[in-house]
Amino acid sequence: MKKPVALENSGTSVACTAETIPAALRQQAAERPEVVHLYIRQDEGEVETLTFAQVLQGAESVARWLQNRGVRPKDTIALMLPTGREFFLSYLGVLLAGAIPVPVYPPVSAKHIEEYAERQSGILSNAGVRGLITFRQAERLARLLKPQILGLKFVVRAEKLLGAIETGPAEEVSPLEEMKISPGDIGLIQYTSGSTGNPKGVTLTHANLIANVRAIGEGVGVQPDDVVVCWLPLYHDMGLIGCWLFSLCYGLPLVSLSPLAFLRRPERWLWAMHAYRGTLSPAPNFAFELCVRKVGDDDIEGLDLSSWRVALNGAEPINPKTLDHFQKRYGPYGFRPETMLPVYGLAENTVALSFHPRNQSPRIDHVERETFQREGRAVPVEAEGNGEEENLLFVSVGRAVLAHEIRVLNDDGQTAGERQEGNIEFRGPSATPGYYRNPEATAAIRTEDGWMRTGDLGYIAEGDLFITGRSKDLIIKGGRNIYPQEVETVAAEVEGVRAGCVAAFSVPNPKTGSEGLVVVAETRETGKEIRIQLAGQVRKKVVSVVKVSPDEVRMVSPRTIPKTPSGKLRRAECRRLYMNDQLTSWRAPVWLQLVRLSLTSAWASVGRGLGIKNDSD
Repeated sequence: MKKPVALENSGTSVACTAETIPAALRQQAAERPEVVHLYIRQDEGEVETLTFAQVLQGAESVARWLQNRGVRPKDTIALMLPTGREFFLSYLGVLLAGAIPVPVYPPVSAKHIEEYAERQSGILSNAGVRGLITFRQAERLARLLKPQILGLKFVVRAEKLLGAIETGPAEEVSPLEEMKISPGDIGLIQYTSGSTGNPKGVTLTHANLIANVRAIGEGVGVQPDDVVVCWLPLYHDMGLIGCWLFSLCYGLPLVSLSPLAFLRRPERWLWAMHAYRGTLSPAPNFAFELCVRKVGDDDIEGLDLSSWRVALNGAEPINPKTLDHFQKRYGPYGFRPETMLPVYGLAENTVALSFHPRNQSPRIDHVERETFQREGRAVPVEAEGNGEEENLLFVSVGRAVLAHEIRVLNDDGQTAGERQEGNIEFRGPSATPGYYRNPEATAAIRTEDGWMRTGDLGYIAEGDLFITGRSKDLIIKGGRNIYPQEVETVAAEVEGVRAGCVAAFSVPNPKTGSEGLVVVAETRETGKEIRIQLAGQVRKKVVSVVKVSPDEVRMVSPRTIPKTPSGKLRRAECRRLYMNDQLTSWRAPVWLQLVRLSLTSAWASVGRGLGIKNDSD
């Protein structure tokens, strides 16, 4: 993979003129049928390519099968598929059939199969899915879920839809009925990660999707020779919309890697950028940090990242130290400081909401800690001379993307002053019409004057937005506002603590009548004395930096702290488990989980026959 690959990308337009995703697909297939759109890399290094014409042909095959099965316009179809050819074609096929795709993350670990099944059955029931497209390894589980989902008529492997294998007698298939799809039709139901509660289905129309694609294009300054490289999962908005649908609408080549391949060997992402002369690639902050900590010099000998034009960093809090670490590590390999582009977004605005200006190095704001924690005022201080740990550091995520607006309000609903922390709200053409079949949740995020609440806190300085945390996660202790992200980052710096596997949250303190601070940190150490020492080091580190002492530091085994499918901490769930004394990594054996799932499925089938509704009905 070290030898650069010559990509055919001539004739690409720098304008997204289609009004719907199917129109964009048909436009690209008509104008550039033989140009390769997808380079799908397998874990073994093999590459499958699909031209725009082949993508359309495969999508039409899926659509034809769905229509023949009775799928009608506006039916919801779930996609339980890993990143790969089947997902790309199935998603577009659902749209061509006039239906609504509902991506759900596929099962990864058999150890958590019961928890996975419970979560997915809730999502599928809320979405009212008529069909479920899956793959061989997950088919058994999908069929166990079927009796629990009211209205679910079929479960099918994507291979059958694409005609890749023989699955029985040939079926009579009617010609594809081309559906009339308008910008106001739903093009995606994107379920939120559930990092602060139960997942909710964000409804996104084609108009929402296209508006955000155009905003991203303006933000990155899309160019005819751009090449997008992505290892992000397609069930996540940053991968699905920010990488793929963006590249489809602009007619760009997309190099797609498996998320698991990246996690096993992060340097694969970097070598893909080298080999395909990638110019655009987004990732969460942890991915850049992983490339610093887990990639050795021998792994990147001869690496050239000079083609990398925009590296979008978003989807989770951005650590200023990570930006510095990545630049120092990969600057000698051609990565430029201005390539790193901090961004901010959320599913409720499709994906992207604000971008730092391109061709500028990231802006780090050094803020006086005491004033900010007590008053919420971001008083700037010199970066040097006060000691880095005495200051709070926030990364600018720039300004609202094309045709969108952002405002920050104080608790009284008034516009917050310059450098004054408040609640972030937004509006624009990418804003969701609401949560699918959930009017209560929709009403909770929509303001009377038409703005949308993000649930995030931040401030504006010289026109730039700085994110400070989630309002639900804010910890108030001793009259100070404590941000869990900083506590978690600081705790993870202690040797022996797993990076990215620390959760900080508040609990009631009956002795003082105020909130107590709890830090839960994962470690591979098993000895009792060693864990006590680690807890003491974490406490000391938090006190030295954050200036507050945790009420408890609990060391736990790996994979104890609950996370979302995209890797975000589920602090609320971790807090609930802690409060109920259920914080443990133990799970029932896989065979027992499968037996219980089978019994649940069987009971649901019996209940259907007797007219008994289950909880998901």
